[in-house]
Amino acid sequence: MRALVTRGRPGLELTELPEPETPPGHVKVRVLRAGICGTDLHIDSWDAWAQSAVTPGLTVGHEFCGEIVEVGEGVTDFAVGQLMSGEGHVVCGHCRNCRAGRRHLCIRTSNLGVQRDGCFAELVVLPASNVWVHPGVTAATATADQLDVFGIYDPFGNAVHTALKFPVIGEDVLVTGAGPIGLMAAMVARHAGARHIVITDIAEPRLELARSLGFRALNPREASIAEVQRELGMQEGFDVALEMSGSPTALVGIIENLNFGGRIAMLGLPSQPIEVDFAKVVSHMLTIQGIYGREMFETWYAMAAMSQTGLDVSPVITDRFAFADWEAAFERARSGGAGKVILDFTDPQGA
Repeated sequence: MRALVTRGRPGLELTELPEPETPPGHVKVRVLRAGICGTDLHIDSWDAWAQSAVTPGLTVGHEFCGEIVEVGEGVTDFAVGQLMSGEGHVVCGHCRNCRAGRRHLCIRTSNLGVQRDGCFAELVVLPASNVWVHPGVTAATATADQLDVFGIYDPFGNAVHTALKFPVIGEDVLVTGAGPIGLMAAMVARHAGARHIVITDIAEPRLELARSLGFRALNPREASIAEVQRELGMQEGFDVALEMSGSPTALVGIIENLNFGGRIAMLGLPSQPIEVDFAKVVSHMLTIQGIYGREMFETWYAMAAMSQTGLDVSPVITDRFAFADWEAAFERARSGGAGKVILDFTDPQGA
């Protein structure tokens, strides 16, 4: 099978690998769509983080959907032919959090495409406990748009987990970072009943995409968040903030524009320490909540339900490339001018 692997140097390699075995308790999946994530770009660059976290020879990728083609011994809940998306965090099942039903907080989490072979391959194997089946649709009957969205259920779950960490019904929400997850989080907040939603970013193509989705979007280097609040008739600052960018200045700007008792859900991973005005955090009684991954599987139920009740996140997918054209796909994803970029494994030849 074809697979995209890291060799412990900058640049990935598309190579032929043996078809993986299917151990007991696991399923083998024919990959149909896969999304390119920032994590994949780090591994492709082979930066300091990748060197510390990834073993050369690993197949990368963790966002995907596919068709089950084999079930291992002991698997009774899933069957060959089912269309599924994969939860990329494989948990131990034995630590305190796992046993208490808080699997997203597992202290021994192993990540698809980081610590174990991932989905940028024609076939991928994962535990049956990490399978989410899409009922009522098969690989043959699903539309291309459905497969695209199913292929990004992993980051969609990040967005849902972040956006719904705090109640947003009737609240004013500030979203910092107009990347694909930030945009999906804003869409979730709107679907869940938020009042005003303002999105910030410094990349104009992403701001334009946010505006095309009907959001008020601004570059904080060129416009004032406080002024936008006044234009919207807001009297007391934002109630909830979703920090999706990892930018040190974004968190500072959030704290400056939150109401007393404001709540911050923080998904963006900073690349450097952030100097926070903790005096204001205390005096304004702010809450800062770190977010990682998805709640397994409560988040999955929430995003499936919202999809069934009219939430369509497909507009954040701006580019689709054949798997054979992965280099162009990575270049597009790295450009900063795209929304979500996905790989199509059903197009064997590509450009």
